[in-house]
Amino acid sequence: MGLPLKLSHVPARVAAGAFILNSGLGKRGLSAEDAAQYQDMAANAFPQLKDLSPQDFGKLLANAEIGLGAALIAPLVPSWLAGLGLAGFSGSLLYMYTNTPGMTEDGSRIKPSQQGIGIAKDVFLLGIAGTLILDSLLSGKKRTN
Repeated sequence: MGLPLKLSHVPARVAAGAFILNSGLGKRGLSAEDAAQYQDMAANAFPQLKDLSPQDFGKLLANAEIGLGAALIAPLVPSWLAGLGLAGFSGSLLYMYTNTPGMTEDGSRIKPSQQGIGIAKDVFLLGIAGTLILDSLLSGKKRTN
């Protein structure tokens, strides 16, 4: 039995996974001030995140990114599952982007401002997720019962 991913998925999974894993590893030692800044942005879209302490939010964010990055890189994680994780993550980031003041140009919900370009790039991660999920669904082996 082969690995649960296609060779053609490897470049996208490694690129996205390495990027997210590196981001998570870099957030392991966030200061309370930096964690609070990330938390404030996230709470624009998900107000319940304000209930966490900045330190707990920082740990949650770092661990989530490390876990997702590792899952994308790990060849034993099926592409559809890695894609679902990436879709949830990137979709959440894009939702945060559209709900954070100053991230988009005035009068637009999607056109990024200079401040928003760093987060708007997450549309590429959502595209990778969609490709992994759709290709896995469309190329699944049909059962012969």
